[in-house]
Amino acid sequence: MAKLTKRTIDALSPTVTDVILWDDDLPGFGLRVKSSGVRTYLVQYRTRTGQSRRLALGRHGVLTPDEARQLAREKLSEVRRGGDPAGEIKEARKAPTLADLADRYTQEWATQRKKASSAGLDATNLRNHILPALGKKKVAAVTRRDIERLHALLGKYPDGTPSPVRANRVLALLSKMFGLAEEWGIIPRGTNPCRGLRKFKESRRERYLSPEEFERLCRTLDRMEHERTIPAPMAALVRLLVLTGCRLGEIQKLRWDHVDFSRQCLLLPDSKTGAKTVLLSTPTIELLAQLPKATDNPHVIPGRLPGSFLVGIEHIWQRIRRAAGLEDVRLHDLRHSFASIMAGLGEGLPVIGKALGHTQASTTQRYAHLAADPVRRAVERAGNAIMGMMKGGSGEVVTLNPAHTRRTSENSL
Repeated sequence: MAKLTKRTIDALSPTVTDVILWDDDLPGFGLRVKSSGVRTYLVQYRTRTGQSRRLALGRHGVLTPDEARQLAREKLSEVRRGGDPAGEIKEARKAPTLADLADRYTQEWATQRKKASSAGLDATNLRNHILPALGKKKVAAVTRRDIERLHALLGKYPDGTPSPVRANRVLALLSKMFGLAEEWGIIPRGTNPCRGLRKFKESRRERYLSPEEFERLCRTLDRMEHERTIPAPMAALVRLLVLTGCRLGEIQKLRWDHVDFSRQCLLLPDSKTGAKTVLLSTPTIELLAQLPKATDNPHVIPGRLPGSFLVGIEHIWQRIRRAAGLEDVRLHDLRHSFASIMAGLGEGLPVIGKALGHTQASTTQRYAHLAADPVRRAVERAGNAIMGMMKGGSGEVVTLNPAHTRRTSENSL
């Protein structure tokens, strides 16, 4: 056949088998005619290593013969420069998708390097948010704009309520995944599309129970436990959270072999910050001593199934807090309230941090304004005493030992 033209191609009739017609004017440029009648332009070439390649350019009707011929020239020119356009397309098809990266991240990183609870949270964010939006895209094809759109979408719930925490956790997870993709050679170094994206501002929520609210919660627990409207283990769990300042998971999964009655402490083999010892007050020890021990369950807060711990806690807590008139109180706020009581009793931040198991002083710093309350009360008492003396009253006056005063003055020189 001579030059491929629209007239000659339109005049072709379907054949019993597929045939390829080659263009005489441009070697390597041809047309595949299938028995179904479909006609597709293609280009054939050899790579520098001698491999024969064929690359489909597009269907006749979508491309004109002249457009297909020009595209063939471009591909052949690329081959002469050492390229392999068909090979590159083949490799691109084999390139991992974000779903593939998620599987590798889960198997080689999350399950190996992270706590089970953190790995579970990653799995939830992947399943609910990341994979539905980006799972089918090639890792190298995910753009900064793709990430920005997903982050913005997750920044609010469907009802318009802000959700910065959820959006920021997903962004952090994606950033880690793409960072590992760079290390694993899936994408070039420095191409992480999450780099430089700003997280939403998260407003830290602090809620502390007042003495009256503590009393109300206690009464509600007693009543609901007596009426059997909540399981007895749930009442015990809430009381332990109040008395220890522990995290929910630490009490929910607490085992009897973690309780050291003689040393009056909990020996937790694992927590958010690793293994730690939680010192217990006498009332806490007494509460633990009163709890029943199940013969078929090692947990202090047993679940319904043999050997399990209590689950469905959040649902039960919703009922408790409604009954107590504490609708805005989360279980984690009981931990904050424990710290606020310690601060109100004059304990310093290092002591509070140690009691809560903080590994960094900055974590405890949120209670700094509470720890200042005893100082404020002392300043208030001093001011009232001085004002009383200035007005001729007695006030709350402490008479200093003259000798002590003299020594103190001399030492300050």
